[in-house]
Amino acid sequence: MNQKINIAFKRLNHIQICIPENKEVEAKAFYCGLLGLQEIEKPSSLQKNGGFWLKIADIELHIGTEKSMYTSKRHPAFEVTNLNALKKAFVKSKVRIKEDPSLPKFNRFSFFDPFGNRIELLEAK
Repeated sequence: MNQKINIAFKRLNHIQICIPENKEVEAKAFYCGLLGLQEIEKPSSLQKNGGFWLKIADIELHIGTEKSMYTSKRHPAFEVTNLNALKKAFVKSKVRIKEDPSLPKFNRFSFFDPFGNRIELLEAK
């Protein structure tokens, strides 16, 4: 067996999720419009790949494009405040949500973007 690698992780830098190719306009309407996230510059060397990058608190959310989409358990999870009000706002905006069981230290739920990506929101109890 190989020796354990000790990595000094500092923080979460970014999470990448995917949308179908040529859906950036719809994705920006959801992420920048409805959710109010700030778009940040994607390096010019990567712009040819499609997609865009966003700033959330002190990390980045990278929206990539793929030819085929599938359902998976992949998701980012973000700690938030005022979870119940957020849930009501998503329901009012007709965004699909998923009730997730609470955890010992957190209440939570997930919502889905128009492309099936799951995003979990948690609030400390």
